Amino acid sequence: MESSRPAFVSVPQAPAEGASARPALATERLPFTIRRVETEDSLRKAVRIRHAAYARHLPEFAQTLALPEACDYEDDVVVLLAESRLDGTPLGSVRIQTNLHRALHVEESVELPSWLQGKRLAEVTRLGIDEGRIGRVVKIALIKACFEYCEQNGIDYAVVTGRSPIDRQYAQLLFVDVFEDGAMVPLRHVGNIPHRVMAFEIATGEARWSAARHPMLGFFKHTRHPDIDIGARKVPAVVQRPAPSAAAMPVASTAHFAMA
Repeated sequence: MESSRPAFVSVPQAPAEGASARPALATERLPFTIRRVETEDSLRKAVRIRHAAYARHLPEFAQTLALPEACDYEDDVVVLLAESRLDGTPLGSVRIQTNLHRALHVEESVELPSWLQGKRLAEVTRLGIDEGRIGRVVKIALIKACFEYCEQNGIDYAVVTGRSPIDRQYAQLLFVDVFEDGAMVPLRHVGNIPHRVMAFEIATGEARWSAARHPMLGFFKHTRHPDIDIGARKVPAVVQRPAPSAAAMPVASTAHFAMA
């Protein structure tokens, strides 16, 4: 993302009586909304954006995304849609699948390491945005919505897959490699295209962003965006299986953030 952010309206919020000393959040309005898809019409909008985004870079695979996928209707899946506040034009979409009822789609192709076994996981897929300057802001806001969904629903780790060079954007957000040396592996649910598999520990996210003085910390954690509304909690806690002993989770790079 470019270093300068659009001049959205920010209104400081007074702390509630008896609140901690943590600085009050500012409220920032966005020129678009992000909501959970609840109707077939909204899903079609999300699919249209998804298809167009993939068609720009992966035209052959995009042909398989012209219609809603069976996964879009599953109980443990949420599709988020960004729409213009001005005219309702769809601007971006993303899908979140939890491992509440079944394994993640990425697990069709790889076995996740021991430090992710027995954890509450959410896989973020099908991120697509409209072209143009506003699209970059939409992408960051959709990512924030995914983090908020994970926090709200007790998710331990968010899991993503990224082809080159998209994988570097996730590294800049402090996702870490699931496999050694950032290995690229072909994934069945993405047309067997090689992707880097990465994970983000939700509980320590703010602390790690703060330690890294991450440029998106303010947007993600210190600003309230009422136009991002993912709805009520949906995912109950996953029954924990005893996790095998594991080595320490890898440490993420603190590279400067520059979302393309």
